[in-house]
Amino acid sequence: MSMKLNVGLTRKIGLPNYGSLGAACYVEVELEQSLLFHSRESLQDRIEQAYLACRQAIDEELARSGQGARPQGANPGSIGNGQTHTQSTNGTPQSSMRPATPRQIRAIEIMALRQRLDILALLERRFDKALLADLSRSEASHLIDELATTAEGRETAKERSLAEA
Repeated sequence: MSMKLNVGLTRKIGLPNYGSLGAACYVEVELEQSLLFHSRESLQDRIEQAYLACRQAIDEELARSGQGARPQGANPGSIGNGQTHTQSTNGTPQSSMRPATPRQIRAIEIMALRQRLDILALLERRFDKALLADLSRSEASHLIDELATTAEGRETAKERSLAEA
């Protein structure tokens, strides 16, 4: 019998003028269930390998996406005063919508994992965005409400089927 291991990592680096660049990696691996009971060291090795693969993918993506951008230190999640800024063609900063908070992003990640959703596909389909860090606070709030409603509906249906049995 097999079991599934889900690993997910996100990283965000600060850029000049309160900008940021982020990348995420989510991996699902099937492992033999016997590893859990008979070879915990091998299980731990497999988990570490999955995290390492995600870390390397994120590092490579940030390096590729950040060419020409100069990060301001390696402070993940640091976005300054809560607003992102971009440079206009004349060099003056322009404010954009406030980004999702780290708590909102974490809540979405947890809910998506529990519901076994492909969060990256959902982001692309619903918001035309590639990363959770690209969501605005408002978009993140709507997504949290949507995921909570979906989860409640599943629980209610499960309770109904158990009551009928």
